[in-house]
Amino acid sequence: MKRGLGCLFLTILFFVGCRSATATPPVASTEEPRELRVMAYSSFDISEAVIAQFEAEHGALVRFLDAGDTGQMISQAILSRDDPQADVIYGIDNTFLSRALHADILLPYKAKALADIPDAFKLDDQYRVSPTDYGDVCINYDVTHFRERELPLPSSLAALADPLYKGLLVVENPASSSPGLAFLLTTIAEFGEDGYLDFWRALRANDVLVVDSWDTAYYGEFSGAAGSAGTRPMVVSYATSPAAEVYFSEEALGEPPTGSITASGTCFRQLEFVGILRNARNRDLAEAFVEFVLSDTFQSDIPLHMWVFPVREAVALPEVFVAYASVAEEPATLSVGVIEQNRERWVNEWTDAVLR
Repeated sequence: MKRGLGCLFLTILFFVGCRSATATPPVASTEEPRELRVMAYSSFDISEAVIAQFEAEHGALVRFLDAGDTGQMISQAILSRDDPQADVIYGIDNTFLSRALHADILLPYKAKALADIPDAFKLDDQYRVSPTDYGDVCINYDVTHFRERELPLPSSLAALADPLYKGLLVVENPASSSPGLAFLLTTIAEFGEDGYLDFWRALRANDVLVVDSWDTAYYGEFSGAAGSAGTRPMVVSYATSPAAEVYFSEEALGEPPTGSITASGTCFRQLEFVGILRNARNRDLAEAFVEFVLSDTFQSDIPLHMWVFPVREAVALPEVFVAYASVAEEPATLSVGVIEQNRERWVNEWTDAVLR
């Protein structure tokens, strides 16, 4: 839920700044462990035991560099291209992939584990990145609000502009929020360049609320989140959010208090990738880490830490995912090249139409 899809429901980040994944090197050896530096977005999270396994197997010490959100992370990687801050970058998503590829900051590496990953997730035929996980950004709704009022769920994006839903939706600003950008891209894919601003003007007239971050939208304004005093029963979030509500609930729940709208064209699929930075100091360790990220060990740890789906289809999902996490059957799609060419202009146009 970088994306970028990231660890949306944890209140304590896995790391702050640059730090070791374990307190002491797990390798019982007289040789000093080699350091592998991994640049990642702030909400990256994985079990320390998983990283400790990689360290033990490769005589390594893994250090993570907190690089902010996805856009900031890629900017840092580009600025430090000749003398990179890290060996590996984790969390490039499909909304920023072309920027990273065009900047030539990544080295080709065709991981052996790619053979076990669906071709639909492989977006670079030069293998400068390898897919790691995916999740769908979509509208979440407060089940109780809709049930008590016998209110039908909107069956399409266009329906959100119906007066029936006036004042019910909160969204994130695409200039400052990854899910906000993903939702903007959904509307562009659905209505085209000639129609998406008209849709947003209609949402504005229907009293849509825009906030800067997912945290503010979900926990501050959305009425369906646990502990929230919000009054908006619809929010832009993730199709895995209902599963997280059940998992983190302090009491046993028979069903999630929230649901996801995943009708055709209403969701945007975020894919995340890992890659080796050009001029990496430890190229062999970086390659080994990419293979490890695609292994069953790492992939099976992704769902309950980053609340997205692993790209390895054979990995068994946690029971809460099987029961309550959704996958959109027909998500909106835009090519990474089209996104890169137009992203800044689209955000500026949106800002003029919705906020000014």
